[in-house]
Amino acid sequence: MSKIRPDKIATVDELKAKVDSTSTAVVTEYRGLTVAEISSLRRRLRSLGADYKVFKNTLVLRAIAGTAVESIGEYLQGPTAIAFVDGDVSAVAKALRDFARESPKLIVKGGVVDGKSLSFKDLTALADLPSRDVLLAQFAGLLASPLRTMAGLLKAVPQNFAYGLSALLESKGGAAVPADDKVEEAAETPAGVEEAAPAASDDAAAVVAEVAVEEEAPVADAEAETTEAPTEDAASEPAE
Repeated sequence: MSKIRPDKIATVDELKAKVDSTSTAVVTEYRGLTVAEISSLRRRLRSLGADYKVFKNTLVLRAIAGTAVESIGEYLQGPTAIAFVDGDVSAVAKALRDFARESPKLIVKGGVVDGKSLSFKDLTALADLPSRDVLLAQFAGLLASPLRTMAGLLKAVPQNFAYGLSALLESKGGAAVPADDKVEEAAETPAGVEEAAPAASDDAAAVVAEVAVEEEAPVADAEAETTEAPTEDAASEPAE
């Protein structure tokens, strides 16, 4: 029985370490690609959080046995390069698809995402999805939209109340108060506390005083007439 060469043992250990760090991988066949093309693709995928490397199929099968990515064994035919993904798998699938369009010699076979086997068709569907950042931004927009609507409704309640109050005052003959002023006054006045009634003006006080004088004058004249009348009658009566 021949011993396994140290370099092969090192490769198997490297593969096991990658499988332990991620359960997402994409298998490709690179037959016909130049070293420069493979290096360019490796740099592109590295920027997306994927480690792309060429491996011997027999060593890969040994390393993935009994692991979460064991299902990729069905794609291990021909010259194989595997992208172990530690980032956004949809972005990696899109990069592989776009590169295959530029260099048709690259064949994307299939893969596994979080332990679930994916076919080429599944990876193509992933490539058509927006990136993770775009999806998060869209989700955040959906969450923010109802909050903005609620904030607008809460702001409209005191404004509508002020407009209604202003219209009521006008219908009663009172002076209309600008709606913005009503909103500010409502915000400054604590709930349940009534403001003090405004003091009467000097002109109003003068009018009240004149009315009081006019009302007192007839009372004084009546008292004078009542007092004088018996005196005149007493003088006209003959003395007994």
